[in-house]
Amino acid sequence: MPAPISIAAVKQQYVDERRLAAADKLVLKDVSRRYGTFSALEDINLTVPEGEFLVIVGPSGCGKSTLLRILAGLDKPTTGTIETARSASARPDNAMVFQGDSIFPWMTAYQNAAYGLSLAKRPKAEIDATVRPILEKIGLWESRDKYPHQLSGGMRQRVSIARAFAADPEVLLMDEPFSALDEQNKLLLQQELLRIWDETRKTVIFITHSVDEAVALSDRIMVMTASPGRSKILIDNPFPRPRELVELRKDPAYGQLVFDIWSYLRDEVQSAQEQAMRRINR
Repeated sequence: MPAPISIAAVKQQYVDERRLAAADKLVLKDVSRRYGTFSALEDINLTVPEGEFLVIVGPSGCGKSTLLRILAGLDKPTTGTIETARSASARPDNAMVFQGDSIFPWMTAYQNAAYGLSLAKRPKAEIDATVRPILEKIGLWESRDKYPHQLSGGMRQRVSIARAFAADPEVLLMDEPFSALDEQNKLLLQQELLRIWDETRKTVIFITHSVDEAVALSDRIMVMTASPGRSKILIDNPFPRPRELVELRKDPAYGQLVFDIWSYLRDEVQSAQEQAMRRINR
């Protein structure tokens, strides 16, 4: 009689198959960023496969957002290189979803979601064929003609996500997009984000302070050190997709992975706090 297959073995097989199936999308080699004598990032080496959902966690001030700005082209590394494998189409290199409201107050939800496509002068029929399904998926089609001041905070952030996906970028960059939301809206948007991602398999770099959120969303998690920011460890997320987040959190292995990541992060958070106190006491 064959030995029973363990859940751990099934999850590891999922991780291995996922890694083998994907080509490299982003390759960072020895990326550092200094501002005068201050070193924000130091020797970041990272390879992100096509279609991976990578989540970065680290203490405040470790350079997470600096790294994302570099990937977005809003800043440049002092040393090191970043290579992006581009597709044959004329897709934008990246699109970014910010922490706070970043949609235009003078545009409707539809116009905001269509902004990138309009800027690229795409035909109106193509814009509608792209934007409408996305707004329908995230429950905003009925509110398409409303302006941001008529929408809740969660709905405004949905518009930001719709705009990013509608642009169909090579890489989607997300800087703590749900941090300002209450827990109920955060859970709903996390689930909606995963649902859209499951359909598009977009390469995503996502920053968060929440270890729980990192485990809920990611394929891999990169833990960063306190300043200067370095990659401390890369952790495979073994939970298969698609994921139902409420059910996933019942799995004891989920809680164990959250604990394991926090154990790597705890010393870095303490170090960051000590650095902040030394700056205050100077």
